Amino acid sequence: MRFRLTPQDTSFFELFAGTGRILVEATTVLTEAIGSDPRRRAELGALMEEIEHRGDEAAHAVLRRVNSSFVTPFDREDIYQLTSRLDDCLDLMQAAVDLMVLYKVDRLPDAVGEIVQVLARQAELTAEAMPRLRSLPDLSDYWVEINRLENQADQIHRRLLAELFDGGYDAIAIMKHKEIVETLENAADAFEHVAHTVETIAVKES
Repeated sequence: MRFRLTPQDTSFFELFAGTGRILVEATTVLTEAIGSDPRRRAELGALMEEIEHRGDEAAHAVLRRVNSSFVTPFDREDIYQLTSRLDDCLDLMQAAVDLMVLYKVDRLPDAVGEIVQVLARQAELTAEAMPRLRSLPDLSDYWVEINRLENQADQIHRRLLAELFDGGYDAIAIMKHKEIVETLENAADAFEHVAHTVETIAVKES
């Protein structure tokens, strides 16, 4: 067991919990965006950009807290990495919506909704896990389920690529949809990277 002789700054847990809530909010917008018409999608793109900016502000708040705290709840480099990887999740989801707007895609393949459902569940689990960073050894259920969901996203991704190349889409549509789908799959990977970081912290702190 690792003991600390000086008080910890517990505000980090509240900051990470706030970031988790932002991720859930982003997946709600993403879910609406995939089924929206182009005009509504543009509005959602602007909303997603605003959410992404709030995520950046939350990340900067964590970094400022690291730089001003004498004692942190776990290693500083792990806080930096966790902050960066949470930010990656949000950046990739915002990028996916931005691509939908810029490419003016009409109807996305139905399975895109399946990937977004995976992302929504990953975001929920991540949001639930962030306040639980206070008791790291109890988080194994979180990273195990995130890994399972990422494997599910991989399977959907492969099926989507096969659908895109089965002859039902022209070359330009394939390129547009493929980039959107791969950005969403990268977001699922990013959530897994967050879970791996949490697992690494738990091992160090146990």
